[in-house]
Amino acid sequence: MFFVLSKTLGIMLLPTNLLIGIGLFGAILLATRFARFGRKLLITSILLLAICGFSPLGNWLLYPLEQRFPPWDSGRGAPDGIVVLGGGIETDVSAGHGAAAFSSSAARIIAAAALAHRYPNVRIVYSGGNANLVSDDAAKEADYAVVVFESLGVSRDRVISERTSRNTFENAEFSKSVAAPKNGERWLLLTSAYHMPRSMGVFRKVGFDVEPYPADWRVGGAADLVNFSVRSIEALGRTELALREWMGLVAYRISGKTSALFPGPDTR
Repeated sequence: MFFVLSKTLGIMLLPTNLLIGIGLFGAILLATRFARFGRKLLITSILLLAICGFSPLGNWLLYPLEQRFPPWDSGRGAPDGIVVLGGGIETDVSAGHGAAAFSSSAARIIAAAALAHRYPNVRIVYSGGNANLVSDDAAKEADYAVVVFESLGVSRDRVISERTSRNTFENAEFSKSVAAPKNGERWLLLTSAYHMPRSMGVFRKVGFDVEPYPADWRVGGAADLVNFSVRSIEALGRTELALREWMGLVAYRISGKTSALFPGPDTR
């Protein structure tokens, strides 16, 4: 039920979808006796879309997410394994062409391959099935990821494919199962910096002790907090990405999938 709601109600509440829906509803009301209210809805939706599309709102929302966990400190030595969360490959497009089609989060894969070359004994778990509400067994992200890692010089026998997870909670559960971490082993969790707070909260909840390795940043620094965008599609994308993540943090906390609303670094 949680997965279905996230792919239906959650998608409806995303800012672009919600504001366009409000605007369309307002336009319909123009032909009724509620025309005055309809005009207010239409104007409000246009103004809010403009704010989301040109202001630094998306950067404001992404910045605290990306700054929550610092870059990984390599001073403690080589890790034993790396869990890479899916999202770097478009599953349905890949299935349609029979080859990996990368998403905007492909930096997760590149960072993992770089670590694999730096630490030749490290194991990699790539966790990603198909996050679509309706999918088939032919489109599993981890299947394509294994091939991509091999093309980047990472031996296939070093990569464990976890191909059944559909969301972050399943990433954590199923990755722990296939990784079977032993006492004393050090595992890294590699995902986009904005996604790290929720991911760390979930991995802690399922009892998989991992160290955060944030990658795939979307905000360059504090200076971006005052930068307005000249391309609305880019700013809208950042706003939607950030709000989806904040909504995910709230939903995961309410449903008990994390123990904190905004998980942060381990203070032990």
